Amino acid sequence: MLIDMIKEPRFQEMMEVHIKEVFDYLLAYDQPFGLLCNLEYVTFDPPLPDEIAQGLREVTLFMIAGYTLESFEYDGHTLSFEAGFGPQNFGSVVSMPILAILQLTVEETPILLNMARPFSPDHTTGQEKQNGLKNSLESFLSNPENRKFLKK
Repeated sequence: MLIDMIKEPRFQEMMEVHIKEVFDYLLAYDQPFGLLCNLEYVTFDPPLPDEIAQGLREVTLFMIAGYTLESFEYDGHTLSFEAGFGPQNFGSVVSMPILAILQLTVEETPILLNMARPFSPDHTTGQEKQNGLKNSLESFLSNPENRKFLKK
């Protein structure tokens, strides 16, 4: 049952909203925090050098503080921040789906646990589906030839 629930789109959407609310709260107070993430879903731009990338674990903790906190942002289903890695402080933009976060911590204390898995690539929310339907209908109606298909 639990395995089915964490893949359920409604549960995923609920968790994502909750995580965003916690982000809003932390950012409003400039509160540094940690993100324990599933590295499988994380991208780096530019890619990390091999010697640094190989040192990262499957589940990695990113500390969001200082400049990294200032650069932290999220939009839609994705978050990103700039961070420095390794002794040379190699700079890279870290991006991931919000649901790749497994845990949020403040001062080493967990304040949020996420059991939901990231959305599938073809996932759309109810609002996105509604907007897509509206845009599709508008596109259909923009052709005068299609008006003959409407009931009067």
